[in-house]
Amino acid sequence: MLDALFHPATAEWFADAFEAPTPAQSAAWAPIARGEHTLLVAPTGSGKTLSAFLVALDRLLHSPPPVDVAGPRVLYLSPLKALAADIERNLTAPLVGIAHVAGRRGSVVQPVRVDVRTGDTAADVRRRQA
Repeated sequence: MLDALFHPATAEWFADAFEAPTPAQSAAWAPIARGEHTLLVAPTGSGKTLSAFLVALDRLLHSPPPVDVAGPRVLYLSPLKALAADIERNLTAPLVGIAHVAGRRGSVVQPVRVDVRTGDTAADVRRRQA
């Protein structure tokens, strides 16, 4: 399933990092990859973050950015600052890991920038992030 949905470097990174996809991941990836609206309900620790984001990370890293789109390509809205920080931390490892595998395979990945903004983010920082 990984090879059919993801770039080879992403599939290899996942296979090296995890024993197998969780049921939540197996259920979510195909509809997300098809662009379908997807609601995933699963317990804590079931792999929801990668269920939701791995398709997006794969496309961000391995597809050239569209020329007619400026600004964010993926936006995550969190009801809690702590959850936003957790999501940022949990997505950094895949971004770094997939890029490392791609480099080992001789592939080039697109640069990906991650920013977190909260109500406490200073105006000058927001301007720099834009």
